[in-house]
Amino acid sequence: MKLKKNIKVLIIILAIILVLVIGFLVVPKNFLQKEGQEAKVIESIDNYGYVLKDNKSKKYQLLFKDLIKILNSKENVDETKYASKLAEMFVVDFYSLADKSSKTDIGGVEIVHPDILANFLENAENTFYKYVESNIYNNRNQELPEVDTVTVESIETTSYTYGQTTDEKAYSVNVAWTYKDNKFTEYQNKANLIFVHSDKKLYLVELK
Repeated sequence: MKLKKNIKVLIIILAIILVLVIGFLVVPKNFLQKEGQEAKVIESIDNYGYVLKDNKSKKYQLLFKDLIKILNSKENVDETKYASKLAEMFVVDFYSLADKSSKTDIGGVEIVHPDILANFLENAENTFYKYVESNIYNNRNQELPEVDTVTVESIETTSYTYGQTTDEKAYSVNVAWTYKDNKFTEYQNKANLIFVHSDKKLYLVELK
């Protein structure tokens, strides 16, 4: 009887080992690497708290380098250029879905005001990002839009109230953009973005 029990225990252990080995072989290696690998910070603007990670698109990375030049100017920062560049960065990151891993991988969040971020994420996930399929295994076949060119059509200062705060020198930026593939010409390609101050930093508070 004792020998039979030992054999049963051995069989169970071997079965567990077999399941683990099969699981390791079946799960794609790139998935395991993605799970354990975090995006690295490759650039930063310490005085403003902006960081650039290596998972951002090449186009976004180039715009970030422009932002560095604007904010690290030896003269006073040109806020018109600052707001315009943020608008470009937001459009490129938010409206490009091709480089997103899932519908919860929302772009442009670094530019959104913290007070409205939760609502912004919920709305994005239920609208523009709603049908983005998961690409966690890197095998997605879904065709998704990628922003090509962004044009700042106009920018002006305005008074804007959010919560209990009014910014008399907020920025209203009108932008238009194109997509790399003509298949997405019916997607949104124009927007008005409102940026307000939090100390010296600008944040997006309204998108329409």
